Amino acid sequence: MARIQQHVGELVERLFPGSAVEAIEPLVPDTGGDDTHKVTGYGRPLRVTVRGPQGTPRVLVFRTATANMFGHDRRSDRAGGILLSFDTFKDVPDHVQALDVGAILPEGRLLSLREGGEFYLLTTFADGQIYADHLRRIAAEGVATDGDLARCEALARWLLRLHARRIDEPAGYLRAVRDLLGHGEGIFGMVDGYGPDVPAAPPARLRSIEERCLDFRWRLRGRDARLARTHGDFHPFNIVFEHGEGTRFTMLDASRGCRGDPADDVTSMAVNFVFFAIDRRGSWKGGLGRLWRRFWEVYLGESGDPALLEVAAPWLAWRCLVVSSPRFYPNLPAEARDAILGLAERALLSPRFDPSCAEDLFR
Repeated sequence: MARIQQHVGELVERLFPGSAVEAIEPLVPDTGGDDTHKVTGYGRPLRVTVRGPQGTPRVLVFRTATANMFGHDRRSDRAGGILLSFDTFKDVPDHVQALDVGAILPEGRLLSLREGGEFYLLTTFADGQIYADHLRRIAAEGVATDGDLARCEALARWLLRLHARRIDEPAGYLRAVRDLLGHGEGIFGMVDGYGPDVPAAPPARLRSIEERCLDFRWRLRGRDARLARTHGDFHPFNIVFEHGEGTRFTMLDASRGCRGDPADDVTSMAVNFVFFAIDRRGSWKGGLGRLWRRFWEVYLGESGDPALLEVAAPWLAWRCLVVSSPRFYPNLPAEARDAILGLAERALLSPRFDPSCAEDLFR
């Protein structure tokens, strides 16, 4: 507590020059003893008693967030909640004031973000060719070369190594399924991005897809042993292959906490073989269809995870909604959107996803 008092004292001095912290103690939010007693919350507040330069007392509250299963299990969740509080407390009448917001550094020092705006991320650069360009070439030429098949196999085997690390965290699997549906980037968010008059995607059709996905939320209960390390956004625009005909690549933009169902990553990649072929259907038989089949063969054959096909449907439906979205792909023809959403519907209506059903889209 002495260390906390030192660093909070430094913060108070910056905010209120000449002031000093006299005491810090836990702030108990609810001391009632009946059935309405709340035994846990979303934070760990401290009552801070401050004495001003003229002897005037002031009481503040120093708040930190705690991890829990209610969407606060990631550090980014907790940071987002605190930043939201700082941004919005001022908009509510008769609310306590938010005086400062910041981060606690490893040594305990407090770094203020009060004057900050948007956050940034600095990364290294991956030189090479995005995998989407390889798929565009195959779509244009209608032929998958031996090198294309080798790259496809390399991607499947990379996922096998990634997914080999399983995670014993039941609440984490619940979170992954909840985000699949309810996150702004998930199924609900994708559906909301369509608008009321998108060709081949009327609201009634989208509602039906959404409702079938929601049914899967309950069918996935009890499958938390499937929780694994994942990429979270494993698609051709996030993969950079080295120049040339090799199979070495660099990944970009891992997402969603890097833990979820392996079906997320598998379907995220697989749907793109359909997507890149759907408007050039002649490229399927000798081109992108070969990649679709080989990707599933390698992953299913070497993963020892036949149950993946039992859970794949909602993850595939989500990715179908993404690649059919008029927000992301406004030039997608209505016939192509109809076919991709049809693949989602077929998967959701089957007790077990059959990858060979994609062949029907190209006959």
